[in-house]
Amino acid sequence: MKRIVIKVGSAVLTEKNRIAKERMLNLVTLIANLRQKYKVILVTSGAVAAGYSALKLDKRKLIGKRALAAAGQPILMTSYKKKFDIYEIDTAQILLTEDDFDSRKRTKMFQEIIDAHLNNDIIPIVNENDISSTPEQLFGDNDQLSANVTVATRAELLMILSDIDGYYDKNPHEHDDAKIFKTINEIPPEALLDDSTPNDPFATGGIVTKLKAADFLLKKGKSMLLCNGFDLTSAESFLLHDNHQLGTLFEPLNKNKKAD
Repeated sequence: MKRIVIKVGSAVLTEKNRIAKERMLNLVTLIANLRQKYKVILVTSGAVAAGYSALKLDKRKLIGKRALAAAGQPILMTSYKKKFDIYEIDTAQILLTEDDFDSRKRTKMFQEIIDAHLNNDIIPIVNENDISSTPEQLFGDNDQLSANVTVATRAELLMILSDIDGYYDKNPHEHDDAKIFKTINEIPPEALLDDSTPNDPFATGGIVTKLKAADFLLKKGKSMLLCNGFDLTSAESFLLHDNHQLGTLFEPLNKNKKAD
């Protein structure tokens, strides 16, 4: 059975500093349906935003972000558990940092843990451990984390669920004539340098972090789909029916050729 990684951002998971329960349930329902075809690893944001419902701290300050994440992790995981319990699906929480991918011993350890979860029909829910880590140990955004998890766990595809339909030739919020790219095989270097800011105040990414994740995966011979997380129709159509309706598919020209 194929492995895939699904990454969901704060903009999709939260609304007005609270968990967007309906959107989370829609995501969990999608994952439940996908299990007939895939082994799914979930990379989730939302802990800092969830923590803000309990603590009103400045996330721009390191201690504030850590305190929010510490308060928000159990809120986030409890919300997931309640939704997955509807489908009688067990979950496990895994917190990682960039350092976990730099050490063969540590990488092998979490690989084996995730393998054990998947082999026992448990959904691994991965997030970045920004509570006790130094800034140098962190990816800083879950787009990069999810791309590295995809490679490390030998998954075939990363799907990023965002607040946009895909990657456009220009900013769709500023240009009515912006056109979406359906398939991309290579990312121009200058696109990785563009300025971008996320739409959600609790998000840490933007389009450039997603392009960097896609670029990393393309060079590893793997694919990524960027699509809308508010309406999961295109995600379900692509994964369950092999029908690419909407969203940008980043796909290497030669999927069997992997970079060192």
